[in-house]
Amino acid sequence: MKLVNWVRFSWDITNLPLSARELPEHYEIAPTSPEDERELRKVISRSIVLDATWNPAMKEVMQAIDTWLDEAFASPTGIFLALHHGLRIIGASILLTDPSGENHFAPGPCVLVEYRNRGFGTALLEYSLRALHNAGVAEAVAVSKENAPVAKFLYPKFNGALTPGDHSPLLAA
Repeated sequence: MKLVNWVRFSWDITNLPLSARELPEHYEIAPTSPEDERELRKVISRSIVLDATWNPAMKEVMQAIDTWLDEAFASPTGIFLALHHGLRIIGASILLTDPSGENHFAPGPCVLVEYRNRGFGTALLEYSLRALHNAGVAEAVAVSKENAPVAKFLYPKFNGALTPGDHSPLLAA
């Protein structure tokens, strides 16, 4: 058995840059509705399941993420962002807008494996931070598995800082 440790990142989003980054032609990040829940869950699940860094604790991690997603989709103030390539959804970011929340990202920007390393995760993070700011959140908080690529490469962007948090480790069977 192995412990899976979580880390917590936070961003002061009161002073975001004025302009959002532009996406290549045929790509768009746009709000979507809870009616797209099935497709958004499918994209999130595929982006995590096909990422080898999650393998030691896949079952436990997916249970935690499903709990966060259930909370977000049940919330009347949840924000659902979809990254589109034409008509296809290739990425998603599901947000909880409770200003005092312990985790605003459920589970955070997710991009299908075949679309990674093109700046889409960065764009989704930026759009997510803007959406939280517009919803009245001053400090955004995200939780990630320690040493996951998102914790190493994505969350430090836009002045994301590791912050103390009370997140019990998962015991991976």
